This record gives sequence, C-alpha cells and structure tokens, in this order.
Amino acid sequence: MLTMDQIRGAIPHVLTETHLPGLGQRSQGKVRDFYRVNGKRVLITTDRLSAFDRVVGHIPFKGQVLNQLAAFWFERTRDILPNHLITVPDPNVSVVQECQTLPVEIVVRGYISGSTSTSLWTRYAAGERTIYGLSFPDGLRKNERLPEPVITPTTRGTGPGGHDERITRQEIVVRGLVPESLCAEIEEKALALFDRGTEICAAAGIILVDTKYEFGLLDGQLTLIDEIHTPDSSRFWLAGSYQERFEAGQEPENFDKEFVRLWFRQQGYSGDGPSPQMSEEIMVQASQRYQAIYERITGRDFEPGAFPIEERIETNLRREGWIR
Repeated sequence: MLTMDQIRGAIPHVLTETHLPGLGQRSQGKVRDFYRVNGKRVLITTDRLSAFDRVVGHIPFKGQVLNQLAAFWFERTRDILPNHLITVPDPNVSVVQECQTLPVEIVVRGYISGSTSTSLWTRYAAGERTIYGLSFPDGLRKNERLPEPVITPTTRGTGPGGHDERITRQEIVVRGLVPESLCAEIEEKALALFDRGTEICAAAGIILVDTKYEFGLLDGQLTLIDEIHTPDSSRFWLAGSYQERFEAGQEPENFDKEFVRLWFRQQGYSGDGPSPQMSEEIMVQASQRYQAIYERITGRDFEPGAFPIEERIETNLRREGWIR
C-alpha cells in the first residue's frame, strides 16, 4: 500500500473525467465514462466518488482499484455466470461486451446494516418490519448477521444524478421490469456469487457484508455486468475485530466507502444540496482503505499506474488498437 505522502502527492492528479475524441462520443455515469467502439463498450473508471446517489468528490487511485479488483472477481466467478469483460488494456480501463442492461439492481445482504435510505438498518430502525417484501423479527441489532443472506432489489439509477428506489420481487414482475423466470435465475445466480465472494473474502480475513450486482442479456443469456465485489458496490468489514466491536455496540472496521458516507453524515449531510468539501485527510484515508481491500482480497501489492492518467489511458488504448 502506498504511503500517506504518496497519496497526498497524487491528489492533484486524480482522474475526474475523460475527454478522448479518438473514442467517439462519451457518456457518463456516476463513476465511469463510457465510449462505444466497434460494437464494444470501453469503460473508463474515474476517481469520482459517489455517495447518497450523487458524486461528492474524488479519491486518489480509486478508479484503478475498482477496475482491477472487478477484473479479479470476474475471472473467479466465470464458472457461476458469464460476464461482460473482454480485456483490461489499462489499469483504469475495461473493454466489455455491449449488453442489454436489465433495469434493476440486485443487492444481497448478509447483515442488517447501512446508513442510506435504501439500507435495511435505516428502514428497520424507523420501525419497519416488512422491508423489500421480506419480514424481519423484533430485537435485531445494527450490524447483526442475518440467519441467511437476503435479496433486496432496487431500480437502477442511471447517470450522475440517478436515484435507486426500493422495490420488491413481486413489483419487478408485476411492473414488467424482468420476466418471472428470468427473475428466479437472477436470484439464484446472485446468491451463488455472494457465496463465492463470502468464501474468498473469509480466506482474507474479511467479511463481505452486502453487495450490489447488475445484470444484462448478451444474445439472450444472463450476463454479469458493471462491477463485482468492489469497495463501491460492496461493504467489507475486518473479520478479526467484528464480534468484539459488535458486542460493544461499535461500528465494525470497514474497508469501503461507508467510511466516507459516515463522515458526510457527521458533517450533517445526507444527500440534499451541495456536498461538503472532503478534507485531504479523508481523501487519503479513503484511498488507503481502497488499496487495503484490493491487497487483502487479491494477495497482490497495489502498483499505481503512471501519471497523467488520461494521457496514459490514451497511449494504452492506441497501442491496443482501440484508438486509431
């Protein structure tokens, strides 16, 4: 993992967005920039940080961690479900198959936790006992492990300002978002992916708390898209200290962007209006967490790509023939 001074030195070089005319027209999501080239999609993962369904800042090396960690997981879950990844020509870039994106996100939760409006704990603490169409008993404590993982879908918020909305399995089918037979396949695959993630994370001393999956169709076949088991799409806790901290009523040690969400809440911000400016200290600590989870899960040292990032990306894409 890089030193704090190395991370501070990288703050002026964060990748906020890309402008690569050689790739054609750019589309922008909350974190990624998209280009379509020769029937494929070029995904460039920036250092933008999204929280509360909006971009709230930038974290050094975040984009590289997300891109490379997702590639790691795609390789280790291919036996469960095909995914859209073709190649990784740059630390921040993935070239993927163009898929028909399904309009729902599947969130699998192994613990009752969270701080956002769509999280289980937020709704449970507000007095709800039927959440996402699922029944929960009285007496649960924040961050408690559930008897078995549960699926809590949301609609798919798109674009920098898109919002995810809670939805039940029944509503997905009734509203015609996904056919019932495909919905059942998605649930089966999502739980299998979560089991695989739980197993690999446990070997690294990490708890996979919950995670989001996105799916699409490629030639009619269900396909995993976007990313998988990254600090943006998942929450991770340190296993060794979890039980002691849970019994003491303390928050688990985390390795994901929940750390940043909690910081924003401490500033009195929960998504309404302009977000507070992240301090340099928070940016550095967040970057360390992203790098740490990458190293723990993959067993590899984090090796930062060269600056300036956009120039490096253009060079690598040109070398690989995606820009001519």
